[in-house]
Amino acid sequence: MGGLLATKPITTILSESHETGEHSLRRALGPTNLISLGIGAIIGTGIFVITGTATALHAGPAVILSFIFAAIGCVFAGLCYAEFSSMIPVAGSAYTYGYATLGEIFAWIIGWDLVLEYAFGAATVASGWSGYFISLLGDFGIKLPASIAGTHWDEFLYYNNHWENAARIVPKLKTLGIDPATLPHAHGVFNLLGFLAISGCTLILVIGIKESANFNNVIVAIKVAVLLVFLGIGGTYLLAHRELMAANWHPFIPPNEGFGQYGISGVLRASGIIFFAYIGFDAVSTAAQEARNPARDMPIGILGSLVICTVLYILVAGVLTGLVNYRALNVPDPLAIGIDSTGVRWGGLLVKVGALMGLTSTIVVMLLGQSRVFFSMSRDGLLPALFSAVHPRFRTPWISTLTVGLFVAVLAAALPIDVLTEMVSIGTLLAFVIVCAGVWILRRRSPALERPFKTPLVPLVPILGILISLTMMLSLTEVTWIRLFVWLVIGMAIYFGYSRAHSKVQRAA
Repeated sequence: MGGLLATKPITTILSESHETGEHSLRRALGPTNLISLGIGAIIGTGIFVITGTATALHAGPAVILSFIFAAIGCVFAGLCYAEFSSMIPVAGSAYTYGYATLGEIFAWIIGWDLVLEYAFGAATVASGWSGYFISLLGDFGIKLPASIAGTHWDEFLYYNNHWENAARIVPKLKTLGIDPATLPHAHGVFNLLGFLAISGCTLILVIGIKESANFNNVIVAIKVAVLLVFLGIGGTYLLAHRELMAANWHPFIPPNEGFGQYGISGVLRASGIIFFAYIGFDAVSTAAQEARNPARDMPIGILGSLVICTVLYILVAGVLTGLVNYRALNVPDPLAIGIDSTGVRWGGLLVKVGALMGLTSTIVVMLLGQSRVFFSMSRDGLLPALFSAVHPRFRTPWISTLTVGLFVAVLAAALPIDVLTEMVSIGTLLAFVIVCAGVWILRRRSPALERPFKTPLVPLVPILGILISLTMMLSLTEVTWIRLFVWLVIGMAIYFGYSRAHSKVQRAA
């Protein structure tokens, strides 16, 4: 049992972080790049889709409070990530932190679990990306067959002269009084568009971290610009029609209609749903070994992206609920509904462009995170050495990146999106629990270690982070827990069949 709980010495981890040369990762990222990575991971379908659902079904205009509550919950975990990433500036994120504090078996569990967050997360986003892409092309008169935009589980409807994903368009059709059964139906065959999206992002990541970061910066700038345009148009309209905002914001907290349906319980239920719009900021920590000054820049990247995204979420929710009555927002494109209400008819196109950019940057950051976790696990001997091979010219873990890209592309092309989404949520929250627990343990075990950034109010902040994450995990379905258990059993078979025998920590013991 002692071998299973063997920890990787902090001194060893720090010495690895200072390696240079063609076989090490290139330190090329500054605070702006890291903040952009965080925004790229956080702002996606959460702000373009989940905002409308949570508002219409649970919180009403008080969804603004839900965003604040969810952000507070994320801050506890974010503070813990900031301490670890500044103190242990290596690739691997929660895996490395768990190895330094809880022991090898926990490190393996969290490393294997991070596949659910990053790989399955990227596949989930790619599935949504293909739907938005085919819809956007349709707006320009370019018609693509539904067979290449989804798996055979995905249903499409022919609406507005092109194919639309049924899951995304049915709520809108119902609000327009259109019976979906009257429209032509088709099923996907192979999600070729999602496959190509993953492949393209993978090649960018192989070419170099600086190039990948610059690409992500451009995409993030576009989607943030889309949100600012929405805020500008919507805010100007509301200033000229203040009576509209007063009417739509009354009552701010709608009367309770049952647990989780409006009232205070609805605000809290919405915050639980919205919580998942924030997950992804931890992907910033996987780039710690490629940050120029990780002690200073990692906390800025993690906490800065959280703050910026929270402000954007709150402003967008406020303007949206001011423009449109909350009960009309249970649609796949609530921001488009908001802009349409101002008389600006290109709102749908704006939202599709913003959503497509948001999903693209999320794919890049998720693939980046997964390849870096595999890189760290391989350097520790828990995975084959080829995963830690660094390209001599590009200075990226190219084999790890290509392997992850191929795996994710196949997932996106072959599995239904709902199964992928459930797995991502529970995997992310388990990572939060491990990181929060690790900060608390290391503070007690090694209080004298240099910590460029210190999480305040330890152990209160880590405990709150653990409790909130566990509460969110317990709210997930039983089937999701069963899938997590099966996934971990597969991981344990790999660990005891290969990893333990090849572990460098075990050999050094």
